[in-house]
Amino acid sequence: MLERVTDAWTKAWGEGDTAAFEQLVAPDYVRESKSGQEGLTEVVRQIEESHRAFSDFDVRVLRAIENDDLVAIHWESTGRHTGDFMGVPPTGREVTVSGASFISHHDGVITAEAVVWDPREMLSSISIWHLGDQRSKRRKAD
Repeated sequence: MLERVTDAWTKAWGEGDTAAFEQLVAPDYVRESKSGQEGLTEVVRQIEESHRAFSDFDVRVLRAIENDDLVAIHWESTGRHTGDFMGVPPTGREVTVSGASFISHHDGVITAEAVVWDPREMLSSISIWHLGDQRSKRRKAD
């Protein structure tokens, strides 16, 4: 199942071929992240928005392992910020973001996914927000 899951996930996120992912997902699939739970419709929308916002969008699987009914994918995304994303207008800057997805499956279909990534990494990559800048501003205000 490891190869089927990573292939479908990579086609969806890396190539924008969401059909490959949708065919492998259970009807009650749920994706959990810091922002809450989302169903397949929302995840497909996020994939499409990512491909519209970043030209040369590429997703690489750095590591993938399977243990029983769980596939863990450590991934890295890159692209040039050429469209609106998360309310940020295009900057033309190169962006690199990494994260991990933990994908549960049962009877050959994906039932759930938990994703961990830091949006601040993306915002910092396009020079919108820097942790150091915010800490410095707070210290000056004190």
